[in-house]
Amino acid sequence: MTKVQVNPGVCGFAVVVKVERDKERNFHIYLDTECEMVKKMAEELSFLEFRAPFSAILHNPVYRSASRNLKHAACPIPSAILKAIEVEAGACLPRPVTITFAEEQEG
Repeated sequence: MTKVQVNPGVCGFAVVVKVERDKERNFHIYLDTECEMVKKMAEELSFLEFRAPFSAILHNPVYRSASRNLKHAACPIPSAILKAIEVEAGACLPRPVTITFAEEQEG
Protein backbone atom coordinates (compact mmCIF):
# COMPACT_ATOMS: atom_id res chain seq x y z
CA MET A 1 0.00 0.00 0.00
CA THR A 2 1.18 3.50 -0.81
CA LYS A 3 0.18 6.32 1.55
CA VAL A 4 0.48 10.05 0.85
CA GLN A 5 -0.32 12.88 3.25
CA VAL A 6 -1.34 16.15 1.59
CA ASN A 7 -1.66 19.60 3.13
CA PRO A 8 -3.35 21.44 0.26
CA GLY A 9 -2.89 24.94 1.63
CA VAL A 10 -5.20 27.68 2.76
CA CYS A 11 -8.39 25.57 2.78
CA GLY A 12 -6.97 23.57 5.68
CA PHE A 13 -8.53 20.27 4.56
CA ALA A 14 -5.68 17.78 4.82
CA VAL A 15 -6.07 14.56 2.87
CA VAL A 16 -4.55 11.12 3.37
CA VAL A 17 -4.42 9.20 0.10
CA LYS A 18 -4.01 5.43 0.27
CA VAL A 19 -3.64 3.31 -2.85
CA GLU A 20 -3.47 -0.46 -2.95
CA ARG A 21 -2.97 -2.60 -6.03
CA ASP A 22 -4.78 -5.94 -6.13
CA LYS A 23 -3.79 -9.25 -7.75
CA GLU A 24 -5.29 -8.16 -11.07
CA ARG A 25 -3.14 -4.97 -10.91
CA ASN A 26 -6.19 -2.73 -10.44
CA PHE A 27 -6.16 0.07 -7.86
CA HIS A 28 -8.23 0.56 -4.73
CA ILE A 29 -8.15 4.19 -3.60
CA TYR A 30 -9.03 5.54 -0.16
CA LEU A 31 -9.24 9.27 0.58
CA ASP A 32 -9.46 10.30 4.23
CA THR A 33 -10.46 13.95 4.64
CA GLU A 34 -13.03 16.37 6.03
CA CYS A 35 -13.38 18.05 2.61
CA GLU A 36 -16.86 17.30 1.24
CA MET A 37 -15.69 17.78 -2.36
CA VAL A 38 -12.85 15.26 -2.00
CA LYS A 39 -15.24 12.86 -0.25
CA LYS A 40 -17.38 12.92 -3.41
CA MET A 41 -14.28 12.12 -5.44
CA ALA A 42 -13.55 9.22 -3.08
CA GLU A 43 -16.93 7.70 -3.91
CA GLU A 44 -16.19 7.85 -7.65
CA LEU A 45 -12.57 6.74 -7.45
CA SER A 46 -12.64 3.87 -4.98
CA PHE A 47 -11.62 1.45 -7.76
CA LEU A 48 -9.73 2.05 -11.00
CA GLU A 49 -8.66 -0.48 -13.60
CA PHE A 50 -4.90 -0.64 -14.13
CA ARG A 51 -4.58 1.46 -17.30
CA ALA A 52 -7.18 4.13 -16.46
CA PRO A 53 -5.04 6.44 -14.29
CA PHE A 54 -2.29 6.52 -16.92
CA SER A 55 -4.48 8.17 -19.55
CA ALA A 56 -4.11 11.76 -20.76
CA ILE A 57 -5.43 14.58 -18.58
CA LEU A 58 -8.67 15.16 -20.50
CA HIS A 59 -9.51 11.44 -20.36
CA ASN A 60 -8.04 10.69 -16.95
CA PRO A 61 -10.69 9.47 -14.47
CA VAL A 62 -9.02 11.28 -11.57
CA TYR A 63 -9.05 14.66 -13.31
CA ARG A 64 -12.55 14.03 -14.69
CA SER A 65 -13.79 13.39 -11.16
CA ALA A 66 -11.96 16.52 -9.97
CA SER A 67 -13.68 18.52 -12.71
CA ARG A 68 -17.09 17.34 -11.52
CA ASN A 69 -16.48 17.70 -7.79
CA LEU A 70 -13.82 20.29 -6.97
CA LYS A 71 -14.54 24.02 -7.06
CA HIS A 72 -10.87 25.00 -6.83
CA ALA A 73 -8.96 24.24 -10.04
CA ALA A 74 -5.56 24.54 -8.33
CA CYS A 75 -6.33 21.86 -5.73
CA PRO A 76 -3.27 19.54 -5.52
CA ILE A 77 -5.28 16.47 -4.49
CA PRO A 78 -5.81 15.00 -8.00
CA SER A 79 -2.08 15.16 -8.67
CA ALA A 80 -1.34 13.57 -5.27
CA ILE A 81 -3.73 10.71 -6.07
CA LEU A 82 -1.99 10.07 -9.38
CA LYS A 83 1.48 10.25 -7.80
CA ALA A 84 0.42 7.66 -5.21
CA ILE A 85 -0.92 5.42 -7.99
CA GLU A 86 2.34 5.72 -9.93
CA VAL A 87 4.34 4.69 -6.88
CA GLU A 88 2.00 1.78 -6.10
CA ALA A 89 2.31 0.62 -9.72
CA GLY A 90 6.10 0.78 -9.55
CA ALA A 91 6.15 3.44 -12.28
CA CYS A 92 7.86 6.07 -10.16
CA LEU A 93 9.87 6.42 -6.97
CA PRO A 94 8.31 7.86 -3.80
CA ARG A 95 9.90 11.29 -3.81
CA PRO A 96 8.45 14.45 -2.20
CA VAL A 97 6.70 16.96 -4.44
CA THR A 98 6.66 20.56 -3.29
CA ILE A 99 5.30 23.92 -4.31
CA THR A 100 7.17 26.70 -2.56
CA PHE A 101 6.34 30.36 -2.84
CA ALA A 102 9.54 32.37 -3.02
CA GLU A 103 9.56 35.69 -1.28
CA GLU A 104 10.50 38.54 -3.54
CA GLN A 105 13.20 40.82 -2.26
CA GLU A 106 12.54 44.51 -2.64
CA GLY A 107 15.04 46.80 -4.24
